[in-house]
Amino acid sequence: MRVYPDLGILVPQVYLPAPHLDPRRWAVIAVDQFTSQPEYWEEVERLVGEAPSTLRLVLPEIHLEKPGEAQRIGQIQAAMRQYLEAGALRPYEGLVYVERHLAGKVRQGLLLALDLEQYDYRPGAASLIRATEGTIVERLPPRTRIRAGAALELPHILVLIDDPGHRVIGPVAAARGGLEKLYDFELMSGSGRLAGYGAGDPGLEAGVIAALRALARADGEKPLLFAVGDGNHSLAAAKALWEELKPRAGADHPARHALVEVVNLHDEGLSFEPIHRVLFGLKRDFSAFLKETCGARLRLDPASSPAALIAGVAAARHEPGHTLGLVGGSGCWLARISDPSASLPAGTIQDLLDAFMTAGGAERIDYVHGEEVVLRLGSQPGNLGLCLPHLDKAELFKTVRRDGVMPRKTFSLGEAHEKRFYLEARQIV
Repeated sequence: MRVYPDLGILVPQVYLPAPHLDPRRWAVIAVDQFTSQPEYWEEVERLVGEAPSTLRLVLPEIHLEKPGEAQRIGQIQAAMRQYLEAGALRPYEGLVYVERHLAGKVRQGLLLALDLEQYDYRPGAASLIRATEGTIVERLPPRTRIRAGAALELPHILVLIDDPGHRVIGPVAAARGGLEKLYDFELMSGSGRLAGYGAGDPGLEAGVIAALRALARADGEKPLLFAVGDGNHSLAAAKALWEELKPRAGADHPARHALVEVVNLHDEGLSFEPIHRVLFGLKRDFSAFLKETCGARLRLDPASSPAALIAGVAAARHEPGHTLGLVGGSGCWLARISDPSASLPAGTIQDLLDAFMTAGGAERIDYVHGEEVVLRLGSQPGNLGLCLPHLDKAELFKTVRRDGVMPRKTFSLGEAHEKRFYLEARQIV
């Protein structure tokens, strides 16, 4: 393992599933997906069956803070020890180059471990590694409970670099033909193909390090080198646990670093998608709440169909003010808000939703991916879906440098089925 303190990275030893295991049953999607679609996780259980799987090493958020959570966490930690002892995992030391193939696109990444000493998720941070979205501190304890006492970490965190010249990952991708293939298989549930290659060649590693240093130098005195794209709360939980461990564990403890996949913001296979909202168990009329709260700043226009709603939200992206779509059992509307309270639509609607939920307007809120999902869930009795517009990914680093963290759940790196799958692991004890 090699540490580069000036860049806040460690080239880790990772653990991969042993050759005799079925990778299609080993790898499962990020736990924060499909939280309002239990049928997805029921299908995952069916597909995995009794086979060794990362499903036994993670806690899908659909089970978070539900009866039996403590027992599940205990089973996860026991399974980690069992897999290590039984030889279900094989070590590999060095950079891992990752390709995710889906719908004719290829997303390229590098597996690294980030130094949590150089990560700060607080608004206004000027650290080398920063969050892109607001962190809800109240959401961290369940995640730290899972990590505390765990022998392994498995990443679903995607961290972005702003590399328009493709100088960091590009040369590794170009050398793929000469690299050791570590895995290559079809993922479950139509999520595409995943391939990984050992990139431990010293020359390739030196090139990656030099390119990262050049990016950091070009960004001035307090560079933003790594921006957390997916998994903000998972990385924040790792940071919180490290702060607890540090006084008694020492600076060289493996929990100081966290395993992530680094992706270039300018990767053609990387898309930014909106994260929509769904209110469940409505107790108040949300449209009436908007009228009361926004007054003359609000205009509600009916949409003739769900397709017209989606088109209307997209068409209004560059207009003054913020426009979102509302879909309920009685129809669809475009809510146009002038003189908004935030710089981004997600901030404007989140401020309103926070006030609505505080006033007891609905039983719960969930954050979902995909237009089909928000339209389907929103149209069910007692629910309301809120469709948000896309965020231009070219604005990400500029916005974080200028404004600090963006409102929570502002964007998603791809749709739900495009999210990172758990495959590689790293020891943290």
